[in-house]
Amino acid sequence: MEEMYGLIAQMMAAPGKRDELIGHLFRGTRDMPGNRAYIIGKDLADENAIWITEVWNTKTDHTNSLKLPAVQDAIANGRPLIADFGMRVETLPVGFDA
Repeated sequence: MEEMYGLIAQMMAAPGKRDELIGHLFRGTRDMPGNRAYIIGKDLADENAIWITEVWNTKTDHTNSLKLPAVQDAIANGRPLIADFGMRVETLPVGFDA
């Protein structure tokens, strides 16, 4: 059986575009099969940075989510608002019921 999968990533929005980028991400990440948590946090030290924390039933669920039309739309709409990507870490989530 495939293990749970987690991802924590930093994204930097173009100056003044953080809230707009967050809006696209929220709209595109509802109802993703296999997703346990998709949390977007504003970085308190950088007004353009966000952190995304994801918890998935499996890595395959995460991979499959990237093919969903809503996620594809969020990527297309958000891409022009992204200035850069920061740290990205894959994790094995604990504390979730199987």
